[in-house]
Amino acid sequence: MAEQTTLPEGVGESADAPHGAATGPGARPEAAVTKPDAAVVRDALGVGIAVGLSGFAFGVTSAGSGLSLLQTCVLSLAVFTGASQFALVGALAAGGNPYTAAAGAFFLGVRNSFYGLRLSQLLALPRVLRPFAAQWVIDETTAVTLPQPTRRAARIGFTVTGLTLYVLWNLTTLLGALGAEALGDTDTWGLDAASPAVFLALLAPMLKSTTERVTAAIAVLLALGLLPVLPAGVPVLLSALAAPAVLFLGGRTKGASRGTATTEKSTEKDR
Repeated sequence: MAEQTTLPEGVGESADAPHGAATGPGARPEAAVTKPDAAVVRDALGVGIAVGLSGFAFGVTSAGSGLSLLQTCVLSLAVFTGASQFALVGALAAGGNPYTAAAGAFFLGVRNSFYGLRLSQLLALPRVLRPFAAQWVIDETTAVTLPQPTRRAARIGFTVTGLTLYVLWNLTTLLGALGAEALGDTDTWGLDAASPAVFLALLAPMLKSTTERVTAAIAVLLALGLLPVLPAGVPVLLSALAAPAVLFLGGRTKGASRGTATTEKSTEKDR
């Protein structure tokens, strides 16, 4: 196999060049892959508004779990990742240990750091803006940003989605926490399932390979199977073991296949 000398994606591109497109002689014209700014803004607003409104569900659920108005609002302002926030208040409401609940929420949020590694290449933001942009690296902004054909479109999608979602999520969190008493028992409304449902809806189209689908399926089975026998928050932590298990088994399968192929070749040569 010839050694690859291609630069990593995003390196050596102009600020508005298509991702992975060359900028030198013979480069693909940007016009061939551009997307109107208005279309990017429309898509970003659609996701930002739809998901931002579900902050109301978090506010209600958090207040119903015993958190104060201030604690609820600080969670949305500082943490700003719905799945982790719902996991935290859900575990606390179920009587889970606060440390276990926090650990579960933390590990759910770790995925955002992997999103950040990818988005940092696509967006190539100035260093002074990166700490502020990091707060908006979540499932929704990643889902809108990654498909964009150009860096300009990616930046617009990320900014509009992040800003819209951050403002609406925190505003509706406040309204939900204030109106929690009027709604009564939040369990009867099933509002705690709103954010996880959105997360799964965004995640499902990204599971393209067999390995990804198998990993997701095993993680779900682990979480559901361990839920009745372990404290709240622990099943979520243990479901993460699905990833290394699938990778390990996949590696062994490939190794066995290669060994079989080598044995067959040796047999043929002996003949």
